[in-house]
Amino acid sequence: MRAEFPEFRLGSVLATSFTGTLSERHGNAVERIPAPHRLVDWLEVNGLAVGSCTAAQLDLARELRESIHAAATAAARQDALPAPAVHVINDRSAQGRAAAILTSEGRRRWRLSSASCVEDALGVIAADAIGILAGERDGRLALCASPTCRAAFFDTSQSRTRKWCDMNTCGNRQKKARFQANQRRSPGPEPA
Repeated sequence: MRAEFPEFRLGSVLATSFTGTLSERHGNAVERIPAPHRLVDWLEVNGLAVGSCTAAQLDLARELRESIHAAATAAARQDALPAPAVHVINDRSAQGRAAAILTSEGRRRWRLSSASCVEDALGVIAADAIGILAGERDGRLALCASPTCRAAFFDTSQSRTRKWCDMNTCGNRQKKARFQANQRRSPGPEPA
């Protein structure tokens, strides 16, 4: 990994983790895949290793990311899915060549075509998004409670009441702000 770029925010759900490559969408946005080689890094970390990425493929990836985000946001709000986003997700899914394989540990992994390319990996991400948006997985789409983030995430908690896309960033930031506000309101100890 290249240290000069922001760290990836990795989650357990591929599609929503991919949308997290652009964070703080309503604040000072942080682009975590600013260059083609950075998309290659993200795909490798997520088990979708490809040999290279062009600027045009990075544009396709960003278009898919934003389409998944738009559709997931609409689903979380229980709004109609935006037709342009659905079109992009379906196109990327259809263009990818990948196979689901079962590991000896009983987990599903993806095997990209022998001449794997970014489009194959994007097909896997799009297929994951389709499964989530179609309600095929146990959980619910939600939006981060952070006013600067508002990332879509897939809540698989038992109560389905998770508030933050990532407790280590957005959740801790909000808890810290609440603690500091309470400290300012509370009078300090009285001198003896």
